[in-house]
Amino acid sequence: MTNATASCPCCAGDRIRVFHTAPRVPVNSVLALCTRQEALEFPLGDITLGFCEACGFIFNTTFEPQLLEYSERYDPTQAFSGTFNAWHRQLAEDVVERFGLRGKRVIEIGCGKGEFLHLLAEVGDVQGIGFDPSYEPSRDAAATDERLEFVPDFYSDKYADTKGDAVVCKMTLEHIAPSSQFIETVRRAVGDDPNTVILFQVPDVRRILEEAAFWDIYYEHCSYFSAGSLAKLFRRCDFDVLDVRREYGDQYLMLVARPATGGEGGAQAVDDDLGLLSTLVEQFEERLSGIREQWSARLAEYRRLGKRTVIWGSGSKGVAFLTTIGADAGIEHVVDINTFRQGHFMAGTGQEIVAPDFLAGCPPDVVIIMNPMYRTEIEADLARLGLQPEVLTA
Repeated sequence: MTNATASCPCCAGDRIRVFHTAPRVPVNSVLALCTRQEALEFPLGDITLGFCEACGFIFNTTFEPQLLEYSERYDPTQAFSGTFNAWHRQLAEDVVERFGLRGKRVIEIGCGKGEFLHLLAEVGDVQGIGFDPSYEPSRDAAATDERLEFVPDFYSDKYADTKGDAVVCKMTLEHIAPSSQFIETVRRAVGDDPNTVILFQVPDVRRILEEAAFWDIYYEHCSYFSAGSLAKLFRRCDFDVLDVRREYGDQYLMLVARPATGGEGGAQAVDDDLGLLSTLVEQFEERLSGIREQWSARLAEYRRLGKRTVIWGSGSKGVAFLTTIGADAGIEHVVDINTFRQGHFMAGTGQEIVAPDFLAGCPPDVVIIMNPMYRTEIEADLARLGLQPEVLTA
């Protein structure tokens, strides 16, 4: 394995406790892979999770960013889901009203295919600029909206002169290894206007640790935050943290901050999770071993009984689940409602990604849903197809 990083990317602490390894996993989970052979031969990297005993930050100590590809064929969008879209719209409405952004200018770092900026423009007449190397104008039906501009590039110091009333960064910071350096870049660009609102959303590592959710650990996610470690990072980079709350079935954290004014931040209590995290880290491998064995035994029994099993959800969770369980899981297909994912193949294990209607001609006995947030939506699709399989959630 590559030599582990010696210090914490958030606080530079040197007390790093390595507690979980996952060798030889796909380095990208949601690239469009056109052949099974390409998927089976996909580049691999090592995950070696380290826990900073000083600030609680968790990171892949053997992460190699040059292995990753963020391009137009990178597709993590959840915008094909009615469940997600309803929540996303509500979030946009809340952000506009709570922070007085109607008619204002918003910068979005890691805007993906542009869905959230379009929602902000629709519900709040927001003007905005989004940065993301995977942005595709051909996928954006509203690309001609003159209120919005999209830059297919990584956000960096060279865009420091791009100013806004708010900076939004959703589900992106977990992909960035030099966490402190990146937030310092944002802080320099924002300047000292205390009215500028900062909104960052990341997965909540506390939930991952509590549930031993191995399907939420994958190579692109090199950085894992709790409420406390996230708040500490922003305070260290001269922000006042106003709020950190859980969102979307407690899967995400949403941090609200502003440039520091010298006063007291408003969310100090969230810093107190270091002891809990230390305990969860200590227990993680034992919990993970038990859950992995349960899934392996269950799938082995389905194979023995001749039951046909499919996974629903071809994103990173699905790749991590299949990679961990192994190629002998007996799962031939993965279902996804994202039409741009259909007809492609799962990185590392090679299953074909199919549309829900494929199941009508090849009915499954068991469907494993990779995210419980979508269970109701998926069960409605199965009912529409006249199917009544056993439904499980990861």
